[in-house]
Amino acid sequence: MTHSITLQGIAFRPKVKAPMQLKPETMVTRVAGIDGDARGKPGKRQVTLLSEEQWLLACEILNTHLPWTIRRANLLLKGLQCDASLVGKQIKIGGLILLVTGETDPCPKMDAQVMGLMQALTPDWRGGVCCKVIADGRIKIGDSVSII
Repeated sequence: MTHSITLQGIAFRPKVKAPMQLKPETMVTRVAGIDGDARGKPGKRQVTLLSEEQWLLACEILNTHLPWTIRRANLLLKGLQCDASLVGKQIKIGGLILLVTGETDPCPKMDAQVMGLMQALTPDWRGGVCCKVIADGRIKIGDSVSII
């Protein structure tokens, strides 16, 4: 079973607690994560991924349409199902290789923005996954994504 996965969005925060900002392309490195992101330091949660389909499901549960950047994730991927089977796998976007390290647990910041969002994101890994950068690479919206 093969289906295509594509990079739909790239976001970063220049300072901790700052609003997310979008960009069409970026460099992602082992040293800094997403270029310009305040939380990109090396570690298990260097880059966060969000499934577009799982985000839309959470919005549907809340009967609202919200920009994906409210989730505060770095990359939005269409066609990716975030779940426990991804942990330990590598995700390749262009030359970039990410190692999935675990689930991105929804936090109370979600409810501070939209009441009920934390609960809507909690089941089935809808809040996305955390990754560590294994190989540096430049990525851009529209890039195809593969799980290796």
